[in-house]
Amino acid sequence: MPLLHRARAAAMTALLAAGCMAASLPAGAEPAADSCIQPGPNVRYLVVFSQLTTPEVANTEITRACGTTTVYYPEIGVAVATSPDPSFLKLIGPQRAYSAQAESIAKRSVKRKKDDTELFRPSGQRSNEQWDMDLIKAPEAHAISRGSSSVVVGVLDSGVDPHHPDLVQALAPELSAGCLTGKPDPSPSAWSPTTSAHGTHVAGTIAAADDGRGTTGVAPGVRIASVKVVDDDGFIYPEYAVCGFMWAAAQGMTITNNSYFIDPYLFTCQSEPGQRVIYEAVRRAVDYATSRNVLTVAAAGNNAADLSRPGRDSMSPTNGDAQTRPVDSTCAVLPAQLKNVVGVSAVESTKTKAGYSSYGLGAIDVTAPGGDTRAPGGCVLSTVPSGYDYSCGTSMAAPHAAGVAALIASTHPDTDAVSLGRMLNAQAETLACPADYDLNRTGVQDAFCTGYSEYNSFYGHGLVDALAAVTK
Repeated sequence: MPLLHRARAAAMTALLAAGCMAASLPAGAEPAADSCIQPGPNVRYLVVFSQLTTPEVANTEITRACGTTTVYYPEIGVAVATSPDPSFLKLIGPQRAYSAQAESIAKRSVKRKKDDTELFRPSGQRSNEQWDMDLIKAPEAHAISRGSSSVVVGVLDSGVDPHHPDLVQALAPELSAGCLTGKPDPSPSAWSPTTSAHGTHVAGTIAAADDGRGTTGVAPGVRIASVKVVDDDGFIYPEYAVCGFMWAAAQGMTITNNSYFIDPYLFTCQSEPGQRVIYEAVRRAVDYATSRNVLTVAAAGNNAADLSRPGRDSMSPTNGDAQTRPVDSTCAVLPAQLKNVVGVSAVESTKTKAGYSSYGLGAIDVTAPGGDTRAPGGCVLSTVPSGYDYSCGTSMAAPHAAGVAALIASTHPDTDAVSLGRMLNAQAETLACPADYDLNRTGVQDAFCTGYSEYNSFYGHGLVDALAAVTK
């Protein structure tokens, strides 16, 4: 079926604006059990309720609408439900429910983000290839501290290889889970990688062992948890991310790394009913994680977009034929542009913003090594299942920032999430706007940096600094 965008009733609009999204079916409107039809398929929905809604009330409303509750997070008033009945959305209220899965089915989505290009390389010391670690002074930091095992970084990604020798000591299987139903599944098969090396690459940047073999992470002494939020088609739907944030909070993790944007939209716009559901659910999950002292670190994206004034979006929806559309001030890349999230841009080895990296004044908090796609060996080397490989992107920058945050948390164990984010910003190396940003030497500026030296649209507060993290 088409994108689930419906006209909003004025009364419901007022409820949404007030943050109350739990309108019940009117008396006598609940369908009889035998009136629920099952033409299939059994579709998964994200449902947002008032944050005061009890599990019993939420389950009753979902059941009345011909659905089944998969999980309900009472801390934030968000549920994941399934229903084979096409009337579910109408019955529960299209202003408070959304199905990314249904949209994918309707658009016969192609595999968009699948990454199966693993390149297995011989083992041995590879640290001389890690220009990125030198850039943020990680080797100097390791002489003082490698981080504490009491600090846990949740890798919300495509899964982490539990057998990789550089990661086996850091990985905490008991804290890992898969989130591809919207409900956490702690079984190893649910959180291990299947079609993508991405999560393992990210994990290695954060915490690969400093053992004289392979690569070394920013904080090799901390632990990591694999929280799988990327499905086998490469999509990160909102219910996956909500599950990941809630699992991280429940397990008492210190930091989460989020090297992705939430599908099926590059920019999620609150002005659209279905997208407002996504925005509200993810915002609540991030804010809840923050309240439980989990710092959220997220990649800014690889679209070279000025996130503070993007103007147009040519990638949404990402699970079908994208249509160029205008985007306004209600639109944001999630989770990077949410409050309580550290947004990370990418730089090359020259400490210049990578051409692909998105940016934006107020959207970027810090920058970190992401690599140069134009230079041989210019990308970031890290772990992949059974070996090592190079990758470029803000996906690679974010885990450098998460790793530095983990070193700060190790040095200051009583720091709360908000203070941890502020310390990461304060300790960053100041990078001023470049005087000339003509990467291709065409005589035309490729992007325009705004702000001042200590805080600007390209680099935020500056380049993350591992040495400062363990000395200041």
